[in-house]
Amino acid sequence: MSARGCVRAVALRGEDNGGVPTPRRSPVLPFVLDAVLVVVFAGIGRSTHDGDVFGPFGSQLAITAWPFLAALAIGWLVTRAWRHPLAVVRAGLPLWAITVALGMVLRAVSGQGVAVAFVIVAAITLALLLVGWRGIARLVVRSRRR
Repeated sequence: MSARGCVRAVALRGEDNGGVPTPRRSPVLPFVLDAVLVVVFAGIGRSTHDGDVFGPFGSQLAITAWPFLAALAIGWLVTRAWRHPLAVVRAGLPLWAITVALGMVLRAVSGQGVAVAFVIVAAITLALLLVGWRGIARLVVRSRRR
């Protein structure tokens, strides 16, 4: 294959964005960003209710965050989010739903609280974080094309 053919093949593997081919992006950064945002969510919750975000050696933050991190990882596998990591509908919304629903199940199974108010706040906050950054990224990409 010629150099021109290689460049074209790489360009056509990108995310579906209205017929405009884009280069394939690594899903590592979006996955890491999702994980960091889930930890930030857990840290904000701990600071709001407990005052001590980390606890001894960060153990309390880890206890709070692990159900949502596990749910997020499972969500990435179930949705195959690595195929379209920046997509709001294909990745963001399903990841958000799985992270909230499965995260709450894992919290309940591990003996952590799942009060209705917490579920509502978690759902709203995680929507803003997991879907929100993808929406902002989409706007930035569109504005750069103009």
